[in-house]
Amino acid sequence: MKTKYIIYTLLALLVAFLIYNKFFSKHAKERDAVTAGAGGGGGAGAKGGKGGKANPPVSVVLMVVKDTAVSNQIDITGTIDANEKVSLISQTAGNITGIYFTEGTKVSKGQLLVKVYNQDQQAALQQINAQMVLARDINNRNKILLEKEAVSKEEYETSLSSLNAMKAQADVIRAQISRTEIRAPFSGTIGLRNVSPGGYLSPSTPIATIVNIDPAKLTFSVPERYLPIIGKGSKVRFTIESSQKEFAATVYAIEPALDATSRTITVRAKAPNSGNLLTAGSFAKINLTLDQIPKTIMVPTECVIPDLKSSKVYVYQNGIAVAKFVKTDLRTDTKIQIVDGLKQGDSIVVSGLIQIRPKSPLKVLKVIE
Repeated sequence: MKTKYIIYTLLALLVAFLIYNKFFSKHAKERDAVTAGAGGGGGAGAKGGKGGKANPPVSVVLMVVKDTAVSNQIDITGTIDANEKVSLISQTAGNITGIYFTEGTKVSKGQLLVKVYNQDQQAALQQINAQMVLARDINNRNKILLEKEAVSKEEYETSLSSLNAMKAQADVIRAQISRTEIRAPFSGTIGLRNVSPGGYLSPSTPIATIVNIDPAKLTFSVPERYLPIIGKGSKVRFTIESSQKEFAATVYAIEPALDATSRTITVRAKAPNSGNLLTAGSFAKINLTLDQIPKTIMVPTECVIPDLKSSKVYVYQNGIAVAKFVKTDLRTDTKIQIVDGLKQGDSIVVSGLIQIRPKSPLKVLKVIE
C-alpha cells in the first residue's frame, strides 16, 4: 500500500514538472522576442536616420531611345547547284579509238571528246556515196530525156525514187557515225574520265561529267508566310564556308506548289560566278531581306526582361528605376524591336538589371547611344 502511494506521488511530481517547464519556456521565448524586436527597431531607426543605407543606389549604364531604320530579314539555308550538269555516256557500243579532252579543263559546245570505232559505217557511207553519184547521173539524164519525150515519166520517177532512197540511206549511216562520236552538249568544265583508249565502251558506261557553273544556281526553301513578299527579280545575299565574300543572287523561278510536309516553297536564284568561287553542292547561308522599316525603336536584347504575360524594361526617371511593360516584334542577333511601351527620348537601363527592383535608386555610370 505504501509503495502505491509513492508511485502516485512520483507521477504527480512528473506531471507538475512538465507543465511548469512548458509554461515558463513559452514565456521566456516571448520575452526574448519582445526584447529582440525592441532592439531591432532601434537599430533600423538608427540606420534610417543615417540616410537609408539599406538600399544603396545601383550602378547602371543607360541608353537613350531613338527611332532607327531596320531591315526585316530572315536567315535560311540553301544549296549551290550547277547551271548545267550532265554525265556523258555513249549511245552506241564499241572500242574507244580516241579521247580528245584533258580532265578538269574547259570544253566548248560541240567539241569532240571521245570517238568509238566506226570504220564499218564509214566504209558503208563511202559505198552509198559512190552509188549516189551514179544514181544522180541517171536521174539527170532521164530528166533531160523526159523533156524531149525520149523516156517515159515512169522511168524518170523510178530513177528519182532510187536517188532519194540512197540519200535517205546515207543519212541513216551518218546518224550512226554521229552516235560513235561523243561531243560536249554545252560549254563548261569536264571532270575526271572513267574510260581509257582501246577500252570497250557500252551505253551504260559513264565517261565523265561536264559542269557549267557560271552562273550558279541557288536553291532554297521559304516559309509559306513570306510568299507575298518574294517573287521573280527578288535579290538574295548569301555566303559559303569556303569564302569570306558575300555573294548576290536574283530569283528567277519559284515552285508553283508548297511542300505539304514542311509548308515551304522552293525558290531558285542565279548568281554570277566568273571567279569560280562557287562550287556545285556547296552549302549556302542566305540572308533574305523581306522589307524595310524606316522608323522604329530597337533596343539591346538584354534590356528586355520576360514576364508572365508580357515583357518589361526599366526606365530611368528622377533617379529611380521605373518598370514599363513593352510589346516586342522583330529580333536580330543583338537587338529587339519595341512596338509599344517606349517613346523616343526615354532612358532605359542596359546593365545592372539583376540588382534592380521597381523604384530602386540608380547611379548612372554612363549613357550610350
